[in-house]
Amino acid sequence: MPEMKSSFRVRVGRFLSVRGPRALVRRQDGNAAVEFALVAAPFFALLIAILETALVFFAQQVLQTATTEASRLIMTGQAQSGAMTATQFKQAVCNDAAALFGCSGIYVNVQTFSSFSSVSQLNPLSNGNFNSAAMNYSIGTQGDIELVQVFYEWPVLTGPLSFNISNMNGNSRLLMATAVFRNEPY
Repeated sequence: MPEMKSSFRVRVGRFLSVRGPRALVRRQDGNAAVEFALVAAPFFALLIAILETALVFFAQQVLQTATTEASRLIMTGQAQSGAMTATQFKQAVCNDAAALFGCSGIYVNVQTFSSFSSVSQLNPLSNGNFNSAAMNYSIGTQGDIELVQVFYEWPVLTGPLSFNISNMNGNSRLLMATAVFRNEPY
């Protein structure tokens, strides 16, 4: 080891004596590594935030598709004739979305209205907290207007890097899927 240190000193000393101290500042041996180190952290943070945002949009679409499919049970009268409970309807939604969602985190709100103009959506968020007590379950009868809303609290992993995709306390995003329709005659 001692001969390595002395060899290095000799080379640096020779470099400085021949070219002067300014030449050492102009050297570009490690530029690529330094530039990558400066750019890598923001690049990977942005890449992760983009991937998480895409995953949220994908999960939203899966929840919407599952809600639309399960809502057909109410629209066609299958839920009414089978006396489907809110838990059973929630399970029907979960069956179509089980790949991404835990069934315990799915909440359903089903309301009956007399006309399309009187339909008003439920907002279960209060000061950034989810209010599960506000959920209703009324599947109506033939010809009734139904509003079906399904909610899921999606965890946002990147926190402040997520560009404000979280809309709840605790770094979560409330996903909501909606279907509005008139029950068919059955």
